[in-house]
Amino acid sequence: MGGQMSAANHKHDLELKKFVLSKGLQLMIYAFLAIGVATLVIALVANQQERLWTSYLVAFFYFSGLALGGLFFVAINNLSKAGWSVSIRRLSEGMTSFIPFILIGGLLLVAGFKYLFPWTNAEVIANNPLIQLKTAYLNTSSFVIRLVIFCAGWFYFRHKIVGNSLNQDQNGNVELTHKNVGYSIAFVLFFAISFSLFSVDLIMSLMPTWYSTIFGIYCFAGLFQASLAALAILIVFLRRSGFVKGYITHEHQHDVVKFTKGFTVFWAYIAFSQFMLIWYANIPEETEYYIMRSQNGWMGISVLLLIFRFIVPFIALLPKGLKRNDSHVVLVSSLILIMQYVDIYWMVYPNFNDGHLAFGLWEIGIFIGFTGLFMFTLFNFFKNNSLVPLKDPRLSEAINHHVTY
Repeated sequence: MGGQMSAANHKHDLELKKFVLSKGLQLMIYAFLAIGVATLVIALVANQQERLWTSYLVAFFYFSGLALGGLFFVAINNLSKAGWSVSIRRLSEGMTSFIPFILIGGLLLVAGFKYLFPWTNAEVIANNPLIQLKTAYLNTSSFVIRLVIFCAGWFYFRHKIVGNSLNQDQNGNVELTHKNVGYSIAFVLFFAISFSLFSVDLIMSLMPTWYSTIFGIYCFAGLFQASLAALAILIVFLRRSGFVKGYITHEHQHDVVKFTKGFTVFWAYIAFSQFMLIWYANIPEETEYYIMRSQNGWMGISVLLLIFRFIVPFIALLPKGLKRNDSHVVLVSSLILIMQYVDIYWMVYPNFNDGHLAFGLWEIGIFIGFTGLFMFTLFNFFKNNSLVPLKDPRLSEAINHHVTY
């Protein structure tokens, strides 16, 4: 209450309500979870193992990225001591609620290893000297150990950074803000290494003969662009629902959309850099990756990524007025989130089904299930915590934030 009164000295139209999930949205979430579980069971019974685990991998990597992107957004604002983003920080913190499920989901993925990763097949290893040289890294035990270490680290930093933020709501201790600067610096350093290797383990090792030195950066660029798009949608949703009147405004939306536009360009830059270097060097072990994605219908997907992940969002997010148009922001952000799925699908699926396109009920059902799980963790976090960190010492700066360009 003290933080709210202090903030009220600057604004007279502040109103913060406790988050309540509508009955319709609750039913939708439970329906999504049921669809996901049913799809998993039916696929196992029908012995559709390859389609099950490829669709599982895409959805798992997608929502793991959104959760980690939320924590990364919180961390970079903490370490830069940004004040403008304080009132929207809790939204990103909510996205991190999925992080504990990354370990659970990753360990469940081990059951599908033999359907996904060639380096688990002794015959494939015996017939390929290049894979033999990588077996010290590419083996099930090492994979699980790395996964546990990564997830333990992400959970630890989430526990400290988000935990300090929530504790400050109770005691108003300014020292917690300063402590989070140190934790955020450590997280960003850990995240840079862990997520790069996480991307190599789950995605790049699907084709163990191929490698790219900037693959982790490519995956990060897509992760953060999609996370910012999800944050923009949450800002519109909560502001228009009347839960955070005066605390979250079009000014915050404007800056988040600017970040989204910036990382749209960054994704395109990294994507082009990876393609250009491989094309120019023309090394068979590297070019096979893009050759596979130019045949059997994949060229169309490749072009769609260029158009709808870069060109359309970049142009659509340029005008200042459209950054403040709720419907426009939700539409473009939704497109980015769709293309994030397409991008991961494009990285995973050419390695299966003899390189041909495959999309159907298995992919839809598993993704819907993960969507329900992500929404459940997100909205449960909102329900149990204040939507705005009222006792953060920089809250008044966030409330009075004004964009000039």
